[in-house]
Amino acid sequence: MTRSRRLAGALAGLLLIAACTPTFNWRTVRADGAPVEALMPCKPERAEREVPLGGLNATLHMLSCDTGGLTFAVAWVDAGDAARAALALEAWRRATLLAVQADPALADDPAASWPAGVPGSDRALGLQASGRNPGGEPVQVRALHAMRGGQLLHAAIYGRAIEPELAATFFEGVRLP
Repeated sequence: MTRSRRLAGALAGLLLIAACTPTFNWRTVRADGAPVEALMPCKPERAEREVPLGGLNATLHMLSCDTGGLTFAVAWVDAGDAARAALALEAWRRATLLAVQADPALADDPAASWPAGVPGSDRALGLQASGRNPGGEPVQVRALHAMRGGQLLHAAIYGRAIEPELAATFFEGVRLP
């Protein structure tokens, strides 16, 4: 076999492998005991930590993964009751903006909002902003915050550029069953 034929065969094999490993391999996930179900584009890792949120110290549960230059995250907190959840929801929106070094006042700016809905939620709010990641690079965030009773939900995409179709697929897959 000639060298060019071997090279062509190797390239064809690489293309076949690439075609079988899509960047966005969507799957429905629900962690044990989680009040949320989400459509994630990659296999998520799970983490938990204690966080202060609107005067509440709570356990934050998170599923997240990175693919295609984007980070996808779904997190939830049990605030105990709806009154505390409403305050914590507003604090979480501001914390999302602070995480990307954006002005937290954008949480109240209609221009930074998008129409959001989550099946099973009492309230859902969309938020979008530009900021900087911890390394100082430009980053976009598109986030969804929702609540049902005392349960809070946060779903977000972080990256240099977020395609609208990709965001729609991700956020339409978030539910509080």
